[in-house]
Amino acid sequence: MTHMSSPPFLIPPNAPFTPEQRAWLSGFFAGFAAPDDSSITPLSPEANAAVMAGADSDDGEAPWHDQMLTLESRMQLAQGRPLRRRLMAAMAQQDCGQCGYICETYADALAARKEARLNLCAPGGKDTARMVKALAAELDSPTPANVTQAESVITTPAVLSAPGCSRDNPARATFLSRRRLNKEGSEKDTWHIEFELGAGDMSYKVGDSFGVFPKNDLGLVDQIIAMLGASHVTPVRDRTLREALLSDVSLAPAPDALFELISFVTGGAQREKARLLAQGEDPDGDAAKLDVLAVLQKFPSARPHPEAFVEALEPLQPRLYSISSSPKATPGRLSLTVDAVRYVVGKRRRLGVASTFLAERIAPGDSLPVYVQSAHGFALPDDPATPIIMIGPGTGVAPFRAFLHERAATRAPGRNWLFFGHQRSACDFFYADEFETMKATGLLTRLSLAWSRDGAEKFYVQDRMRQSGRELWAWLAEGAHFYVCGDAQRMAKDVERALVDVVAEFGARNADEAVAFVAQLKKSGRYQQDVY
Repeated sequence: MTHMSSPPFLIPPNAPFTPEQRAWLSGFFAGFAAPDDSSITPLSPEANAAVMAGADSDDGEAPWHDQMLTLESRMQLAQGRPLRRRLMAAMAQQDCGQCGYICETYADALAARKEARLNLCAPGGKDTARMVKALAAELDSPTPANVTQAESVITTPAVLSAPGCSRDNPARATFLSRRRLNKEGSEKDTWHIEFELGAGDMSYKVGDSFGVFPKNDLGLVDQIIAMLGASHVTPVRDRTLREALLSDVSLAPAPDALFELISFVTGGAQREKARLLAQGEDPDGDAAKLDVLAVLQKFPSARPHPEAFVEALEPLQPRLYSISSSPKATPGRLSLTVDAVRYVVGKRRRLGVASTFLAERIAPGDSLPVYVQSAHGFALPDDPATPIIMIGPGTGVAPFRAFLHERAATRAPGRNWLFFGHQRSACDFFYADEFETMKATGLLTRLSLAWSRDGAEKFYVQDRMRQSGRELWAWLAEGAHFYVCGDAQRMAKDVERALVDVVAEFGARNADEAVAFVAQLKKSGRYQQDVY
């Protein structure tokens, strides 16, 4: 469905806002104007004029560092900045650590040539990879545009971290068990996954994430080998083709390099179509649905050499999951809360590579490479007496289960309020027994629930927030920290809007003052997000 785009909301140039506030407000009002399933309207050059004032200098500010902004909007905000800052703006802005960095340090490493891999930002997908590739080309030009002297210096690689502390030096963990969290009748398939960390230096804190190196589905691998007309024991990279496809490379989505390879081994209209796909075009309107097997099915006459085929694919990236356990409550063990992703494209079922690996394919007792990704700005308050408000629908509840277990183990006196939501109360109430026990013992001061499919109208955590607005404001006024975990594109934006509404209504503030209050919560570290 095509929607008419709304005009961007223009913040007057003389409005008393910082660049960060201006970017937030523009996205905030654009979100109100846009349909529910649209992205934020890109900011116009006019709306960014004030932000761009003095943009030729690197003043340390990063108004694009907001995962709710579109890539186009972020690149507009970074226009005219040094290359390392434009590289940062191209990232997904989640600071998830899946690349082994945060957005700023990954960009700095690329600009300083400490990192050669341009495709590590998994959340940004192809759009980010293409933008990073285009920007990195400036490093190879005789006089790179807007590249500072510091950026052009080739530095020595960093010392490798201890095993299990980075994606580049994983440790081994043992898969212990899985149990399904949904009951019969649920449309979802969510699992509680347990690992044993074993002896070694690998440790974690609540709020951290766990990186898992999965394997591809064997059935998918064998279908691809059959389409290539190859043998599964064909030698590739000092191993068999099957082993390489299982563990080394990503089989979704199809990278541009694969389309380039296809264009070399086909002819006529098929060659032209492959070239267009390699350039980011979409000649048949199906580019977003093309994984590696779908490409081979789309170009059935193509028979690339297995070694060239494997080299054209992207590395299989680790997947990060929020940790749902506390090391103080369960020493030596770690748990995750994982939605198994399955969907149908055409007549073919697709599988989320890591989620179904954990939900189906790995067996108890198996070991796998893993690492801990330390959280950046997502942790319990330093003062255990500080009250906390946690917004975690669906699997977003994972880090808050960890928070509560930690507070129980340390006997933290601070009050705890959890907002949890899902589709149906009868079958989608994760950890219901645990949370009800925590409520009965007083650990969980308040438990506010929202079920989107139980009534005639959908009801979400942000709706429950508005219902509980007076009490929510009272907790904030008393110094509570506010946490959000889950979907960045819809839920997190809706939760932030609801909080602004609560502050305006019950904090006796006008709209501008409410926005400024929430912005100050973020700046002071009292509003923290783990969103993706």
